[in-house]
Amino acid sequence: MNLLKTSALNGIAVLIKTATLFILNKILAVYVGPSGYAVIGQFQNFIQIVTTFAGGAINTAVIKYTAEYHENESKQQVVWKAAGSIILIFSIFIAILILIFQKELSFYIFQTYKYQSIFVWFAIFLLFFNLNALFLAILNGKKEILKLVIANIIGSLFSLAITSTLAVKYQLYGALVAVSINQSIAFFVTLILCYKSNWFRLRYLFGSIDPVIAKKFGAFALMALTGAICVPLSQILIRSYITDEYGLSYAGYWEAMIRLSGGYLMLVTTTLGVYYLPRLSELSVISDIKKEVYLGYKFIFPLALFGALSVYFLRDWIIAILFTESFLPMRDLFLWQMIGDSLKIGSWILAYLMLSKAMTKLFIITELTFASTLVGLTYICTKIFGFEGVSIAYLLNYALYWITMSLLVFKQLKDKGFNDATE
Repeated sequence: MNLLKTSALNGIAVLIKTATLFILNKILAVYVGPSGYAVIGQFQNFIQIVTTFAGGAINTAVIKYTAEYHENESKQQVVWKAAGSIILIFSIFIAILILIFQKELSFYIFQTYKYQSIFVWFAIFLLFFNLNALFLAILNGKKEILKLVIANIIGSLFSLAITSTLAVKYQLYGALVAVSINQSIAFFVTLILCYKSNWFRLRYLFGSIDPVIAKKFGAFALMALTGAICVPLSQILIRSYITDEYGLSYAGYWEAMIRLSGGYLMLVTTTLGVYYLPRLSELSVISDIKKEVYLGYKFIFPLALFGALSVYFLRDWIIAILFTESFLPMRDLFLWQMIGDSLKIGSWILAYLMLSKAMTKLFIITELTFASTLVGLTYICTKIFGFEGVSIAYLLNYALYWITMSLLVFKQLKDKGFNDATE
């Protein structure tokens, strides 16, 4: 399946997911407000970190090697068995730790003990959360795009139904419970979709862990763990800094801006994950890889630019429709955030090569570097420009990241022994 067909099919799921996301934004804006947004953001960052340590770190490897072994089903099954066993072991172990330290976690994340039961919900559903992500990774690697689209659509609808119901009834507490269990409920639908495929059997998911595959997983686990620590931790630090400097409501405005960016860029980012990662994993000649990168800049990057321009010029309507009047201060962030979003997509088209070709060292160094510079630039820019400096820092950071990717990625490919057919 080529880029255009994948983008079109994936676009259906993205449109539905975007619509549900924007509806949820409105519900959360009304029932939890800007300060509630900030609290939910902190908890979601915690979930990102935990689910990665509980086995989610290997999902990128599952996509890569499922795609790479597309002509050898027995090798694919060895990959899935190792992945399923690792996820089972780590998810149960971490769930037990969460149950033991639920009180301490509640105070650390929420600065209060009254939300400790949220961690009980999360611990109970953690295994299903990670198994759902594993099944989606398998569908992605197998290029079962239609089933992947169906799974994502149903997951979006579940998220809308559960979150809206709980947020309306129980406000912030209900929203936090929904965040804990949404993807876990979707697991059962994803399981059915996989189970109906003639290439899938439950016995392929659990058993002995092949040491060769485990070693291959190691590089991706290091990259995923680095990303899982750096990105959420930098956001937690920035959110805490904004809260200290400007108040919890301003942290909520920034959180709303991040959610909006994630929403309108979803078609672009999911296409990169659904099409690019498996496709780049298959390629071994630099000239072929460059052709795929060129396609990305030809079709994906202009789409990101169009989305950014549209959001910027419609910003007043967007705030009124998707949020409430209490979110008007986020208007100051739009210009810099939209430019930063465009730069992010431009850099990611190159950065996906690091994942597809397991450039572990380069990935870890750049993740650590640019997570740190984002925090540092946020501090500097807010001192100079005030609250909107948080988005100016975001713009500057991705400009530097794109330059770095342009200079290093293809050089790293040659250093790893990839040949160019034109040479």
